[in-house]
Amino acid sequence: MNLSFTRLAALQGEFRPPSDKSMTHRAYMLAAIASGPSLVRTPLRGEDCESTRNCLIRLGLRHEMHGSEFRLVPCQEWSQPSEPLDCGNSGTTIRLLSGLIASRPLTVTMIGDASLSKRPMRRIAEPLRLMGATFEGDTPPVTIHGNQLSAISYNTPVASAQIKSAVLLAALRADGTTVVSEPSLSRDHTERMLSATGVTVDRMGLVVSVAGNQQPSGFEFDVPADISSAAFILVAAALMNG
Repeated sequence: MNLSFTRLAALQGEFRPPSDKSMTHRAYMLAAIASGPSLVRTPLRGEDCESTRNCLIRLGLRHEMHGSEFRLVPCQEWSQPSEPLDCGNSGTTIRLLSGLIASRPLTVTMIGDASLSKRPMRRIAEPLRLMGATFEGDTPPVTIHGNQLSAISYNTPVASAQIKSAVLLAALRADGTTVVSEPSLSRDHTERMLSATGVTVDRMGLVVSVAGNQQPSGFEFDVPADISSAAFILVAAALMNG
């Protein structure tokens, strides 16, 4: 096969990159624990985010789809699933959802595909165990026995938004104020979205804290486009004249 390439004279048009994956995951999860219905517009419909939404539906989240908008209605108490929750290939799904499950009176097994089944879970298991949950498995499948949790002060071994988020989500139903410190700053989507939905989050440098017994309010959220997915178009445009 021979491929021939010629230089374009110009690059014109409009392009909306796919929606942000991290924010879609978190929008679904916050909607599932909110005090009322939420609207999530233009979510990313990739397999990872669909794994999160499907797991939450198994736990009791109700949903209606209208075009590119989901209306999500939480249940008062999450349902005990009769079978393991399939997280597919999504590390965000299994790690963040662990924090939410750990603070509820449920026993839930989570599984994934061959790739996810090799990914380490010990870094989120450690703080959740310290808070009072029972966590079985260092790689998927993992089983979590939820409990009434207690607040902790935790120094993450690495800067990881997934570790931080799992602990902060678990802290929402814990007794006391949970404090998480990082060696360097990781992405703060979870803190920002919690604050935007009415949860009091205190941040100072590399330290973030959340008091227990808080619940997000129902919300409306337009998931923004992911700037990293625009990289190819941005570079191409920068190379062109005009």
